[in-house]
Amino acid sequence: MPPTPQPLAPHEVQGFAALATRLAGNVGSVVLGKPDVVRLALTALFAQGHVLLEDVPGVGKTTLARAVAASVHGQWRRIQFTPDLLPSDVTGVTIFNQGTRGFEFHPGPVFANIVIADEINRASPKTQSALLEVMEERTVTVDGVRHPVPRPFLVVATQNPVEMDGTYRLPEAQLDRFLVKLSVGYPDEAVEIEVLRGATTRSPEALEPVTDTTAVGEMIRMAQRVHIADPLYAYAVRLAAATRDHPRVRVGVSPRGVIALTRAACAYALVDGRGYVLPEDLKALLGPVFAHRILLSADAQLHGGTATEILDDVVRSVPVPLPAGQLAASGA
Repeated sequence: MPPTPQPLAPHEVQGFAALATRLAGNVGSVVLGKPDVVRLALTALFAQGHVLLEDVPGVGKTTLARAVAASVHGQWRRIQFTPDLLPSDVTGVTIFNQGTRGFEFHPGPVFANIVIADEINRASPKTQSALLEVMEERTVTVDGVRHPVPRPFLVVATQNPVEMDGTYRLPEAQLDRFLVKLSVGYPDEAVEIEVLRGATTRSPEALEPVTDTTAVGEMIRMAQRVHIADPLYAYAVRLAAATRDHPRVRVGVSPRGVIALTRAACAYALVDGRGYVLPEDLKALLGPVFAHRILLSADAQLHGGTATEILDDVVRSVPVPLPAGQLAASGA
């Protein structure tokens, strides 16, 4: 068995939460009125996951991605996905060097700490699949040679709703690679007025980095030391099992999705200043982590069912473990 990680000291938890608050404030200075979305995006960063932002054009998806990248002093690249983009435009290509009489690998834009895949569903499925390996294994294989990407590594992808013209639906295997799927949403009236006031001055380019990739790497390692009680592991598994057994679901959450939920919960708790996970952390992350991993049955789709409704049923049906070891209904 792997060695048990050392529990986090109080000063480590406080230091993590303080830096996470500074990062959130930096990002929130250009992404106004969306603290929950910013927190979830940073949670994915600390959980070593990837973020998919889906929403209509013009609500700040790319601004959020760029603000996260600008807040961390490291390499970041933006890839504008278009129908004519090729896989080699993403991963890189091997070129013959006549001077050395040998082949040399020229890395693509995916070789960065933070990669912004803008409008990812405008590229063909062939090009979308170029990200499958690197998102899971943090390596790129070109001509049979594996090339590791820098660490930490985060893909922040944006996409428009698939009903829009010129888009290709992301395959389920690729959706499963994203730790969370978020929606920025429209701002309320007061926030939108504030956006208009600072439209010409408030930009991700004006942000100063709050931290660097070395510190982010340490924060990722700290998130792996957050304590999860055994009953909460069982709770996460039962939540996933409930999606698989639901009569309106064709394909439920995979084991990878359960791992994603617990990893995200650890980072989410630490951002909140706790070195341990609560059942409320798992429930708060259920929608962002599980919803895009659920395939509804044909009957559910026909009647306009949603993954959110399925998850509401799941939360009500699976008892929440209590500290004393007793079980209580989650809806109580």
